[in-house]
Amino acid sequence: MSRTHTRTRTRTRAKILGTSLLAGATLLALSGCGKADMTKQASPFAAAKGTKSVTLSVQTWVGAQSDVAVAKYLLENELDYHVDTVQVDEIPAWDALSQGRVDAILEDWGHPDQEKRYVQDKKTITDGGPNGVTGHIGWFVPKYWADKHPEVTDWKNLNKVADQLRTSESGNKGQLMDGSPSYVTNDKALVKNLDLNYEVVFAGSEAAQITQIQQFAKEKKPFLTYWYEPQWLFNQVPMVEVKLPKYTDSCAEKGAKDPKSVDCAYPTTPLKKFFNTDFAKSGSEASQFLKSFKWTKENQNEVSEMIASQGLSADEAAKRWVEKHPDVWKPWLPKK
Repeated sequence: MSRTHTRTRTRTRAKILGTSLLAGATLLALSGCGKADMTKQASPFAAAKGTKSVTLSVQTWVGAQSDVAVAKYLLENELDYHVDTVQVDEIPAWDALSQGRVDAILEDWGHPDQEKRYVQDKKTITDGGPNGVTGHIGWFVPKYWADKHPEVTDWKNLNKVADQLRTSESGNKGQLMDGSPSYVTNDKALVKNLDLNYEVVFAGSEAAQITQIQQFAKEKKPFLTYWYEPQWLFNQVPMVEVKLPKYTDSCAEKGAKDPKSVDCAYPTTPLKKFFNTDFAKSGSEASQFLKSFKWTKENQNEVSEMIASQGLSADEAAKRWVEKHPDVWKPWLPKK
């Protein structure tokens, strides 16, 4: 999930990896350099003469981690590459990509300002095309609550149930749960502009948000949360989207000029890949492979659930998925 807004696209993703401990372990395992600042650090393989190496940016939500895990496994095991993965926040990742500190971002939810600066103007970054997954951000409530109170699926009725959604963090207002404060969202603007009696409360991370959602579901408590698709958690906690005012281009244009003015729903966003331009033009097997990398929401969720819910390492989850789906990934390999 920036899970950022494109025109108003946002990627407020605080995605979770099962339990908090599991989430931390998974992130460290997947991104060898942790929260490295890739604007100041190059791949450890970059200077090794004669080695085939590629550096991939790993975003903090598990869907993006699944993209990277599968790409990394295939690059290493089918194409004999050394692969370095580095976790970096969304905007710094664009800077690192432009500078050649990383070669590719495999899941971007829309950063129009960065695209204009680096793709259109500087041309240091190249659009790598869709990764095959369509993303959507919205507000969701648990299905068990919506089934009993269908009115809660319309934003116009949210103030009527605000008292049912109060928490110690939200005070005398209802709680709208978000993930990480580092993600770009429209939620504070929406609450203000739609005159809703709610407080946006950040769980802190995707993992923390998932843990909280799971706890609410275990206790069958009502909740309202910013969430996104694709996401494996829907398999375990069915949720229903709250209808917000319809997304329009005029709303998006207004929001692009002033994010605080947004008063409509989030858009549906085809998720895209971006490459460092020199890497894209290199014609290397890695660049050819990553250009061809394209899968489905179901594919991604299968890997994500293995990592986040079943406790598998990213490498093991990727290995199992690769063994099960050769018909999907073999067309990605460069033609010999």
